[in-house]
Amino acid sequence: MADQPDQSVAFRAALRREKIAARLALPAEQHGSASQRILDRLSQLLQPRPSGTIAFCWPVRAEVDCRALMLDLIRAGWQVAMPTVTTLGAPMQYRVWEPDAPMTTDPYGIPIPKAEKSATPDVVLLPLVACDPNGYRLGYGGGYFDRTLAANVPHPLAIGVGFELAIVPNIHPEPHDMPLDIIVTEALVRQVRRADAPPLSISSA
Repeated sequence: MADQPDQSVAFRAALRREKIAARLALPAEQHGSASQRILDRLSQLLQPRPSGTIAFCWPVRAEVDCRALMLDLIRAGWQVAMPTVTTLGAPMQYRVWEPDAPMTTDPYGIPIPKAEKSATPDVVLLPLVACDPNGYRLGYGGGYFDRTLAANVPHPLAIGVGFELAIVPNIHPEPHDMPLDIIVTEALVRQVRRADAPPLSISSA
């Protein structure tokens, strides 16, 4: 279906609409319990790592809200940053975030830190609209994370964060798509085998 460019665009647009609608339709109790399981898995995954800098996104469209986990990591000595669109079509910056940081919005209306202090992340949490087992994710169509991860040398550990409903057999990745290292849902932690990925200790319990 997605072998031709036009078909690929149509396939991704339809998949994006379907998965966003499914996420928005999750009952509040189911959304909350699944989110907590995801946060627990992320905490177990990150605890063995030395503290560093982690980037996360402000939750929109019923994404998993990682802010409570970020507060725990700050207390454990981590620095937290947020991917920030400052120039349309260009790689994002990572602006340092703290709980009381003054906020503004990016060109897409997403909350971001107002201060321009930047940091280089060791770990990046990427929200999932859809994702396949090979680590290729579908976002909102702007290509910002792919451009940003491609520009980050060395690559940070890229962790996809989303609900199990986002997992599909194949998103039909394009040449510019950057694969994730790990996918975390309420059901499972999946490690994507990549030659330059750091070794990890993962429990799927």
